[in-house]
Amino acid sequence: MKNKKSNHTATKVIKTYSLAEMKDKYIGKIGTTDRDEYEYELRMDVLGKMIKTARQERHLTQEELGKLVGVQKAQISKLESSANSATIDTILKVFKALKAEINFNVKLEDNFVKLT
Repeated sequence: MKNKKSNHTATKVIKTYSLAEMKDKYIGKIGTTDRDEYEYELRMDVLGKMIKTARQERHLTQEELGKLVGVQKAQISKLESSANSATIDTILKVFKALKAEINFNVKLEDNFVKLT
């Protein structure tokens, strides 16, 4: 008697994960040191990209923006790659030179302060 091959193929179930679940699993849960560092670095990277985009939309070179702000081109380049080493003062000067509106939201426990 010959063995018959089944034409029926098994369906493999793949478990999917949300981004939040992946962050919790591989970076750490919200409130952990690793997760806080990750979120901070991510925000600084986004801020740097915002600076670069605003500069490019205004057709300025890094050198031209640096002159408007009073810093070297290298500092603008560093800001655009990640703003984590910049002072708030420098970031404010950059956005002012770019004629960009800045809003800050500060939450201290149950109190919420919005600075515009």
